[in-house]
Amino acid sequence: MYIVVIGWLYVALMMAVAEATNTTGTVLGAIVTFVLYGLAPMALVLYLMGTPARRRALKAREIAAQEAARRSAAPGAAGTSGQPDAGGEAPAEPVAPMGKET
Repeated sequence: MYIVVIGWLYVALMMAVAEATNTTGTVLGAIVTFVLYGLAPMALVLYLMGTPARRRALKAREIAAQEAARRSAAPGAAGTSGQPDAGGEAPAEPVAPMGKET
């Protein structure tokens, strides 16, 4: 895939050089030629060709996150006891009930 990109950019570069060295050509025209005929189309092609790989990587990350969540939520897993207050923190100080005035 990259050989096509390299070849396309080489041709676009040669077009830009021909534009810049022509008697009626300009350097600005050469830059615009290289960007519009070379860089922009190849950036689009590389982005579109990389979409399946990005999709696979995203799916693999989601599966790994689900597995990690499943392992940490499983009863008997390290660090969990299945009890509601098993965080290892001490309970708060109790508040004294208000009594009636006599």
